[in-house]
Amino acid sequence: MVAHRKSGRIEIDLQFKNLLDYFDEDDALIFNDTQVFPARLYGTKEKTDAKIEVFLLRELNPDLRLWDVLVEPARKIRIGNKLFFEDDGPMVAEVIDNTTSRGRTLRFLYDCPHDEFKRELFALGAAPLPRYIIDKREANEEDMEYFQTIYASKEGAVTAPATGLHFSRELMKRLEIKGVNFAFITLHCGLGSFDPIEVEDLTKHKMSSEQMFVSKEACDIVNTAKRGSHRVCCVGVSTARATESAVGTDGMLKEFEGWTNKFIFPPYEYSLANALVANFYHPESTMMMSQCSFGGYDLVYDCYQRALKEGYKFGCYGDALLILDD
Repeated sequence: MVAHRKSGRIEIDLQFKNLLDYFDEDDALIFNDTQVFPARLYGTKEKTDAKIEVFLLRELNPDLRLWDVLVEPARKIRIGNKLFFEDDGPMVAEVIDNTTSRGRTLRFLYDCPHDEFKRELFALGAAPLPRYIIDKREANEEDMEYFQTIYASKEGAVTAPATGLHFSRELMKRLEIKGVNFAFITLHCGLGSFDPIEVEDLTKHKMSSEQMFVSKEACDIVNTAKRGSHRVCCVGVSTARATESAVGTDGMLKEFEGWTNKFIFPPYEYSLANALVANFYHPESTMMMSQCSFGGYDLVYDCYQRALKEGYKFGCYGDALLILDD
């Protein structure tokens, strides 16, 4: 679906490859090149053999094998407990701290070079599909391929920047031949976008911090397009959140290395991009709010109503909405 936010016109029943028709030479597309790792593991608790889901969030200390994780069911896991990930294998972890209600810090008791440890750990993991998929079926080996953009290169995400999943190598090549430029930034997508909003005042909702990187090369590509009054399109709301965290007061993209917990919700005026392509998201999600901030609540609401009527799919494997500034 394509929405034109100034005219209010909505086009439906297009294929994603039709994106090519809306971009011209010297326009810029900004992609998030984060790479998903197999973050969902299943282990057993010592003595009781209770099955425990361990969701890896990020590595805290490579030398000490410390990881920030979520555990389920959390009520069964306390400091000092040991978790075993193979019946007769060497992968064992000890709980050394509580971080949140479901959060724990684990120390993996595995004596080997770090690269070998990471390979063995990830070999035990599965694709970190969203809960609304996992509740219906288990992840399989193919999911690690399908739940990954074709341009993913920087390991660190526990969920895919889902809009990027629509892009095929053929479409990327056709855009390149047309003269559209690509800028790659990195925001390691965490689970913060899926956290429920439990406050009435949206200014009090706290997003989890995510690590991000914006290179000089990406800035040059984006800023050249903007100075030339060409289209600058963010691919996905994770990319939009990253670029809005790194944009300067002059409206230009700046180099950045650090963390962001930026939460974008209406009313909000985007400073950098003048186009956004993003999936259809679940209601009341932070991602849908970011999308509404760009396109305007009324226009995006109309798009969602049409999507429901026409049988569009929602979520990470769902359909997409392109919002243009015309």
